[in-house]
Amino acid sequence: MRALLDAAAAEFGERGFHEASISGITRRAGVALGSFYTYFDSKDAVFRALVSDMSERVREHVAPAIREAPDQIAAERAGLLEFLRFVRGHKEIYRIIDEAEFVDPDSFRRHYTTTAERIAQRLAAAAVRGEVRDGTGEVEAWAIMGMNVFLGLRYGVWGEDEPPEALADAVARLLAQGLRR
Repeated sequence: MRALLDAAAAEFGERGFHEASISGITRRAGVALGSFYTYFDSKDAVFRALVSDMSERVREHVAPAIREAPDQIAAERAGLLEFLRFVRGHKEIYRIIDEAEFVDPDSFRRHYTTTAERIAQRLAAAAVRGEVRDGTGEVEAWAIMGMNVFLGLRYGVWGEDEPPEALADAVARLLAQGLRR
C-alpha cells in the first residue's frame, strides 16, 4: 500500500485530482491495476487515504523534535523547522491538501482541525507549566498553524532562499516577544 500512496502523491501532486488517473498511479507504483483495487475502490478513496496519510507523515516527522524541546517556544520552533524540512522534500503536499478542500472537504477540514487540536493541547500543557499565558489555546493554535502553513508555502514550495533554521528562529522570537519594540 505504501507504494500506491507514494505513487498517488506523485500523480496528484503533478497532475492534480481531475487529471490524475488510477492507471497513472499504478504505473508509477509499478503494480498491476488489480492491485490498486485490493486497497482502494476508486480515485476518490485513494485521494482520501492520501490526505490522511500525508497528515500523519507530517505529524510523525515533526513530533520527535517537538517532544525533545525543553519548553513550548522551543517546541514550536522545532515543529516549524521540521515542517519546513518536510515540505521542501514533499512539495506536492500543498497541491494535494489544497485540492482536498474541493475534492473531499471532510478530509481537508480534518487535516487542519486535528493539527490545530494538537497545537492547542501543547499550548494548554505549556500554560499549566507556566511557559505561556493562562488561557492560551485554540485561537493561538490556529494562528500558529496558519503562520506555519504560509511559511511552508513561501519558503518550502515557492522558494528555498532562506535557511529553515533562520525562519524557525524568527518565528520563535515572534512567539516569545510579540511584535513590540
